[in-house]
Amino acid sequence: MNFPQIRLESQYAKLQLKTNHAKLDIQSKPADMTIEQPKAELHIERTPSKLSIDQTEAWADMDLKHISRRISEEAQKGKSDVLAGIARRAQEGNDIMKIENKSNPMPQHAKVNSQKPWKEFNIGWIPSHFSVKTSYTPSKVEIDWKVNKPIINVQTNKPIVEYTPGNVDIELAQRESLKIDFVNLKHVGINYEQEI
Repeated sequence: MNFPQIRLESQYAKLQLKTNHAKLDIQSKPADMTIEQPKAELHIERTPSKLSIDQTEAWADMDLKHISRRISEEAQKGKSDVLAGIARRAQEGNDIMKIENKSNPMPQHAKVNSQKPWKEFNIGWIPSHFSVKTSYTPSKVEIDWKVNKPIINVQTNKPIVEYTPGNVDIELAQRESLKIDFVNLKHVGINYEQEI
């Protein structure tokens, strides 16, 4: 027995997707940097050492004196001799004036004034010890320095960004369809039968 059948044959629609990816391009330049290092400043000041040697007394011990010193010494010696002579004569005058002592000072004065003084001599050194005067001033060194910090300049560069957005292209690759077939389907009427 043949049952009536309805046969359906369908086909789905097909979409075709074409994707273009987004593109991102980043270029980053390195920063511009300059470094400048000034030299350190160094200042050295030196006072030279000084050695002084004074031989004036050594030359004087050898009787090699400057004329101005010789004149000064002779003037001083003359003055002291004059004062000593005045003092001696004043003393002799006082001795003679004191007659109440019943003394005769004249012979004593004559004896003293007629004798020359004794010359004394001992071992000596010419020039004498420590007659040469020395003085020494050591040198001084003053160091002044200054450190200069480096000068650093940095300039950043912004990155270059290029962006291409992505997109999706949608196309209909296959249309949908529905196919209907009838099998063993009959239309039965009054004295009439027809196969559909």
